[in-house]
Amino acid sequence: MLKIAKGRISYWAVLGAVLFMIVQVVSNLYLPNLTSDIVNNGVAKGDINYIWKVGFEMAGFSLLSVAAAICNVFLAARTSQQWGKNLRKDVYKKVIGFSNDEFEQIETSSLITRTTNDVVQIQNVAIIMLRMMLMAPIMLIGASFLAYSKNQRLTMIFIVVIPIMLVFVGLLLRSVGPLFQAMQTKTDKINQVFREGLTGVRVIRAFRQDQREQDRFEDANVDYTNNAIKVNTRMSLALPVMTVIMGGTSVAIIWFGANLIGNQAMQVGNLIAFMTYAMQILMSFMMLSMVFIFIPRAQASAKRIQAVFALNSTIEEAKQPAKLPDTNKHELSFKNVDYRYRDAELLALKGIDFQATSGQTVAIIGGTGSGKSTLINLIPRFYDIENGEISLDGININQLSLKDLRNAVSLVPQKATLFTGTLRDNLLYGNDKASDDDLWHALDIAKATDFVKEDPAGLDMHVEQGGGNFSGGQRQRLAIARALVKQAAVYIFDDSFSALDFKTDSELRAALKQDEHIQQSITVIVGQKISTVADADVILVLDNGKLVGKGTHEELKNTNKVYQEIINSQLRGENLPNE
Repeated sequence: MLKIAKGRISYWAVLGAVLFMIVQVVSNLYLPNLTSDIVNNGVAKGDINYIWKVGFEMAGFSLLSVAAAICNVFLAARTSQQWGKNLRKDVYKKVIGFSNDEFEQIETSSLITRTTNDVVQIQNVAIIMLRMMLMAPIMLIGASFLAYSKNQRLTMIFIVVIPIMLVFVGLLLRSVGPLFQAMQTKTDKINQVFREGLTGVRVIRAFRQDQREQDRFEDANVDYTNNAIKVNTRMSLALPVMTVIMGGTSVAIIWFGANLIGNQAMQVGNLIAFMTYAMQILMSFMMLSMVFIFIPRAQASAKRIQAVFALNSTIEEAKQPAKLPDTNKHELSFKNVDYRYRDAELLALKGIDFQATSGQTVAIIGGTGSGKSTLINLIPRFYDIENGEISLDGININQLSLKDLRNAVSLVPQKATLFTGTLRDNLLYGNDKASDDDLWHALDIAKATDFVKEDPAGLDMHVEQGGGNFSGGQRQRLAIARALVKQAAVYIFDDSFSALDFKTDSELRAALKQDEHIQQSITVIVGQKISTVADADVILVLDNGKLVGKGTHEELKNTNKVYQEIINSQLRGENLPNE
């Protein structure tokens, strides 16, 4: 836990919590001594003035103890919450910077658990450590010394009691430690099943698998519950066992102390003080046992969070990044590019080679799994290539800062993702300085103006999570509009017209070609439909990760076998529009 605490907590607040805790403990330890004085020198002698004097002194120390406790709790809570806040911020920042390779190593459900539940476990233990873990050893040492000063013979009782407590706490720790650690993994499982059920609810309903998914969740839920019951059942033994030990200790102290008093070897006040110190000693052991029980769970959480921080992104920033030239003429080049997914034996892309310049539209087509989306993910460096070179405006993209590179690229992904808020917020996502005219212009090109104007709120219309209040086609058009608002050198449309009808698809692509800014940029389109790619300046045909064809529609339909097969499979011999 020390690794993830460094730089994320205020050391002054920790020091303050320690100092206030010392004041609280010292005050608590001094009170039994004052009680002893009242009994021995005030009550026994009938000295009322002495009783009042020491009584006021006790009240003062009690108030000091309360004030110190309040300050300690405040600083402990503030420190733990600050630690949790910084942990969540840093985990989120780290995850946002992951490449696609890192996302594939840790499941989304586990990342959510680590950012929420695991952080909470660490926060809870932070408070316990700044309270109990500090208080217990100080009180244990102080109370032991003061108890010994009251009567050396009675302290022999602890030679029997403390080993019994140590054995019990050790057995309890050994029993519940692994169960606490297992709870985090089982929490991951619940989150995973629950998340899959929510995101895949339409598929579940379509295949009438409601009961199956409920059973999956029930299994994960019951597994977590059974584990939690085991933990709490075993933990519930702690209080009664400790109560029995403390009760037995009190009986033994009174029994032997009464004999000592009867033999005039001990004063009554000293016996009362000794009993108080004995309870403080036992309570210290109990607090330490609680700390050592909860620390393993927090340690497991800390390891899971540290595993996120330890993941090094495969996408490294350029040490001395180059700057893209300020020009309206752009060039995108792939030179003999190879790419392999992590731990894969075969190359996903092999020997990809093509160039595109401003005003050109490059279309990519091929069968499922041919590497179309993989290819376009290489342009903004979501993955790094194995061999070859990708350059933008004559500069290797590895020599550009990720910020500059991704500012130069505007991407519409396969899945149209919208964020909760207003439509304006979503459209400004790539260019927060765009005017309303720019937004309406982008919507017009994306053929989304009509349904946006139908809503009285217009650009301020509400967008639900994931764009759930729009149809698939509407989400795609809004995602396209968002990409067009951004002033980029390269526009990438990853199968972004799949939910559009032929008419809207055709009108949208025609509007793209007529836009002045698009004419100065490079457009890359991944398509499944021949009609989507037919009017591109260059069509790249992929098959099993290899570039098996490159040319215009007219050239490829007459010379490329793979392209001909795609045409025949889609159109069954019918002519393409405008053919």
